[in-house]
Amino acid sequence: MKVNVQSVNFNADVKLVDFIQERLDKLEHFYSKIINADVYMKVQKTSAPENKIIEVRLFVPGEDLIASKTCKSFEQCIDECSDALERQLKKRKEKQNSH
Repeated sequence: MKVNVQSVNFNADVKLVDFIQERLDKLEHFYSKIINADVYMKVQKTSAPENKIIEVRLFVPGEDLIASKTCKSFEQCIDECSDALERQLKKRKEKQNSH
């Protein structure tokens, strides 16, 4: 799956981009028709420790799936986003199988 990573106001580390690619590739086990994914990473300028935001948009036939999380680290954000997208993909697959 092709993953487009965009980081706003900072440069993403290669290790972070590889980690994101690896986590999102695992979603293909649950739903094989994923076309590609867009990942937007932002850092809020706040005093709160949870200032990292990741928004993931999966392009699948029909309606796109979106998950957005705010956490202390980008790794934690992508883990939570991929878990949320996994649930959405399973739900979509169940709906298709029931028809």
